[in-house]
Amino acid sequence: MTADGGRFRALIMSSAFEPGFRGGGPVRSVRHIVDTAPANVAVTLVTEDRDVGSPQPYPGLSGTWIDRGRSRVFYLPVRRPSQWLRLLRELHTQDFDVLYLNSLWSPPFSVLPVVARRLGLIRAHTVLLAPRGELSAGALALKTRKKLAFLRWWAPFLRRTGILWHASTEREAAEIRALFPDARIMVVLNGLTLPAEPLAVLAGNEGPARFVFVSRISPKKNLDLALTALQKVAHPVSVDIYGPIEDVQYWSRCRRLIEHLPSGVRVSYLGELTADRVRETFARYDAFLFPTCGENFGHVIAESLSASCPVVCSDQTPWTDVLDGGGGAVVRPLTATALSIEIERIATRTPTQRLECRRAAGDVYRSWRATTDDRNVLDQLRVAAAERPGLEPPRPHHNTQARSTWRILARRDDG
Repeated sequence: MTADGGRFRALIMSSAFEPGFRGGGPVRSVRHIVDTAPANVAVTLVTEDRDVGSPQPYPGLSGTWIDRGRSRVFYLPVRRPSQWLRLLRELHTQDFDVLYLNSLWSPPFSVLPVVARRLGLIRAHTVLLAPRGELSAGALALKTRKKLAFLRWWAPFLRRTGILWHASTEREAAEIRALFPDARIMVVLNGLTLPAEPLAVLAGNEGPARFVFVSRISPKKNLDLALTALQKVAHPVSVDIYGPIEDVQYWSRCRRLIEHLPSGVRVSYLGELTADRVRETFARYDAFLFPTCGENFGHVIAESLSASCPVVCSDQTPWTDVLDGGGGAVVRPLTATALSIEIERIATRTPTQRLECRRAAGDVYRSWRATTDDRNVLDQLRVAAAERPGLEPPRPHHNTQARSTWRILARRDDG
């Protein structure tokens, strides 16, 4: 039985959503979930009122509800307690079948919602948590001590909550089980809004090979390794960098590396790309340099292939089998020397050879896209819950505790 007369009700919490774009792949994943939810799934989304890293809220959206198709979206100013209280009061009037979280670490959009459910302020039958690549080896290698310290408290709390995990691939499922051996996991591919056919390639780029880097500028994306590799490249190449500067100190390191590149290697930072410009940008290049430390899925890889742009990538993504035949390369082991060899290989190709590699990228994308399952994860959860009621933990009994908590919050708000 669902919470609304047969209609499955989902409350999604996500720190990043449109009109923002700096959150990268998770924004696209959540957008697909919201926009493709079937009529028998009612979606309520709570997101931050500004883009990742932005000091300014979206114009006219802060603290407001908007309708997005059949779904509702609330843009929360997280630093305003009165807005939190207003939101919790409204959410408390509803029964949700699932509370869907899109981060393991986010205090406002993961930790607080789980605690609010435990206190009865949010009534949700199931908690579904998508770590979005946060448990990959590359991600855990960053700020390791802080994350492990947090997990010592957070992991037991999650186990007692009886959550269900959403993994995008079997690889991510294994990463979850490494830290949560008894985890219950749904493996559902991130949905895509990309077309079935790649962009056509009609002519090759003349002159030196053109490379592009499109991603957040942060240690996890490993731009500094690409720049170190470029120091070893003897042939002329150009590299354009697009993406939000998420880590200023890291970008300073990258800039120092750029200053010491050989004279034949031209590198330019061209700012940020909105989502609607990504594919058309990839279409202008011979290859996408992406030595990422780890991706749970890698939307940007799919976007590159969909634009018939080969990918030179690490093996820390679920794309290895696809990329091996797609005109680019999977770099093993991921070292500056190994990466420089692959860059040189592309740089020495003729324009005609680079054109054939771009067509190969489009071909592997077409084959991969034909086999992808775009079913909405919420709809799959709805069907699974109906077929196997035991999939979900029992609804907690917390009305008395909830009333007590509301009285405390009300007094603080009045004060």
